[in-house]
Amino acid sequence: MAKLYFKKSSKEETSFHSQPKKETIEFLLNYSKALRITEHKKMQFEMLLN
Repeated sequence: MAKLYFKKSSKEETSFHSQPKKETIEFLLNYSKALRITEHKKMQFEMLLN
């Protein structure tokens, strides 16, 4: 995830409450829906279901 999720303009740099883009929120929600974590005998398996 080497992507920058939002860019700051000079006006936004002084603001402490910058909002993420709609695309960023959708990306993170879709990623979390596709991620499955299964536990088996003290081991964790992470699967990305795409």
